[in-house]
This record gives sequence, C-alpha cells and structure tokens, in this order.
Amino acid sequence: MSDPDAHLLIVDDDERIRGLLQKFLIRHGFLVSAARDAAHARRLLAGLDFDMIVLDVMMPGEDGISLTRAIRETRMTPVMLLTARGETEDRIAGLEAGADDYLAKPFEPKELLLRINAILRRMPEIVSEAAAPKLLSLGPIRYDIERGEMWKGDDLVRLTATESQLMRIFSARPGEALSRGTLVEELGRDKGQAQERAVDVQITRLRRKIEADPKQPRYLQTVRGSGYMLAPD
Repeated sequence: MSDPDAHLLIVDDDERIRGLLQKFLIRHGFLVSAARDAAHARRLLAGLDFDMIVLDVMMPGEDGISLTRAIRETRMTPVMLLTARGETEDRIAGLEAGADDYLAKPFEPKELLLRINAILRRMPEIVSEAAAPKLLSLGPIRYDIERGEMWKGDDLVRLTATESQLMRIFSARPGEALSRGTLVEELGRDKGQAQERAVDVQITRLRRKIEADPKQPRYLQTVRGSGYMLAPD
C-alpha cells in the first residue's frame, strides 16, 4: 500500500514520461506534482514541501545530480534518481550527491512504486515542534497545513488530488495573489490557455467546498488582474 498522504515531485524533461509517471503514481494513492526541468523544480520546492523527489539525471540545463546536491544543502527529502545511464560510476556519483536510490531507464513502473514505498517506510516520523497542528481557519472550515486535510466540524472534507495540490500551494502563501499561469506551473502542468481555464474550473469546485456562497467568495478570492488569493480568517 502507498502512503496516501505522501506528496511526490516528479522532475523529467520528457513530457511523455512525466505524464505517465504522474498518472501511474496518482492511481496508486499519491499526491503528485511535476516539473519539466531543474529550474521549474526549484520554484516548486521554494513553495511546497514534498515527501519524496523522483528526479531524472539527464536534463537540459542543470542536471539531476547537481540539483540533488543543492537539495541536500537545505533538506533531507528522499531523492530517487532516474537515468538512461546504468554505469557503476554514474550510480556512485548520484549516491555521493545524496540520492537515496538510483533506477536506470527503462524500468517497470511497478519497480519504481516498490522502491518509493520502501524508501518512505524507512523515513522517521516527523514530530511537529508545536503542540498543536498548523491550521488555517476559513469560517467553519479548518485546513491542517501539516497533514493537508480539510475539516468542517468533525467531518473530513474530501478533496481531489488537484484540489489538495491547490490548497498546499495557496496555504504556503496566504494573502498573496497567484496568477493562473503560476498555478498551472506549480501544479506541474504544461503552459497554455486550456490549462489556465482548467485551473478556473478547479477553483470553482474548490470554492464549493470552502465558501458559504461560492458565487461571492470570502476566502478563495479573485484578485482582478492578478489571479486568485487565499484569505484565511
């Protein structure tokens, strides 16, 4: 079984592989964001916490081994490296950079899944320093930032994978207007008007779960000319 709370970041410049892995891992219960290169991954990492990073080594611009070294300077998030290279020296270079595991392409998605779960099982439970969880209050709605859970009274509000990702993005920057383009990028989608319209649809659905009157939103506001903003109590 996969950890249903685990949020993975997939970094691969191959759009087809990126999409296939994202769909496969979502199907197995993970929250999944995707980045097309190291620069995109750095922007996502600046605003979101991930439970694990699955990272292609051979990418245009900064390669995966260099990015792994940079990640290790500030965080201990597990890293799985993917590459077409299978030589011993390349595996050693990846592990020396701080990667937790290394999988050569081509690989079976099931093997990747098994390795991800094995690494996550080895990770120690992180105990919050604060006695109480970090919560955002949205009227009668409570959003637990640490767990990525939304509650209305004693009832858990069911969120889709995309809604969960949006809440993680907004809760990392409450009170800040985020453009549709920014949201598309941080969701790991490829740019385009169709994706921006899809974000509008997802915002509408999320408002139905947050707002007393979704047509006159109090908490998930539209900022004219700028995008959307989460405005907690």
